[in-house]
Amino acid sequence: MLTEHNVAAAAHAAGLPASASFVETTGSTNADLLAQGDAGAPEWSVLVAGHQTAGRGRRGRTWEEPPGSSLLVSVLLRPAMPPEEAPFASLAAGLAVAEAVSVAGAGIPVRCEWPNDVVTEHGRKLAGVLVESRVEGGRLQHVVIGAGVNLTQRLDDFPEDARLRPTSLTIEGAPADAQGLLTEYLRRLAHWYEPSGFPPALLGAFRERCATIGRRVRATTTDGIVVEGEATAIGERGELVVAASAGEVAVSSGELERLS
Repeated sequence: MLTEHNVAAAAHAAGLPASASFVETTGSTNADLLAQGDAGAPEWSVLVAGHQTAGRGRRGRTWEEPPGSSLLVSVLLRPAMPPEEAPFASLAAGLAVAEAVSVAGAGIPVRCEWPNDVVTEHGRKLAGVLVESRVEGGRLQHVVIGAGVNLTQRLDDFPEDARLRPTSLTIEGAPADAQGLLTEYLRRLAHWYEPSGFPPALLGAFRERCATIGRRVRATTTDGIVVEGEATAIGERGELVVAASAGEVAVSSGELERLS
């Protein structure tokens, strides 16, 4: 179980310069840290919760996990980059989670599902990422990266209508070392971040870990446009390139469903 002490120890071991806090229960760590960012909290502020009562996913989804069963962490960053590059934060966080699981999760093989999930080699969802940002006057003020990793859940803890088949470290037979996983995640996220944004090497590393490439997918953009075809590449701006019947289409955000 995480505590204020071992959360602070994890942030210190990862070399972070700002404070790390732990709360037993909150509505949403992302919402809390966004508010702290509005109030001037420094970059690399970290908030971890033992339980969320209003956890959020992409497109407004909500869920509630058994208390203490997941690593729930949000990180505040203030990158000097244009707002349209904020999606790189999702790729960096997903990659950092996958790399952390490889170290702290007894080396179970995991990959990144574009744009914001981490899955096992069998396609079961182990973790998810939600990035939210504040933009004022066309300038990116701050970004909050939320990550949730399933630690100790059993199969009957998950909703039957989950979009991707879920799993946890316990189900996969890996140790649920929350402090070790948090330390490695923060360390890897710091590795993939620069004050000016995210380094060019991020895309190459994400592509190598990406489980989506080569799969037949159906993407629904935030504008409601449906694109179906083979996912062929991750573009230079982090977009998913889909070879559809009408030609290649670049999908920058939206919902993704694997068809094969």
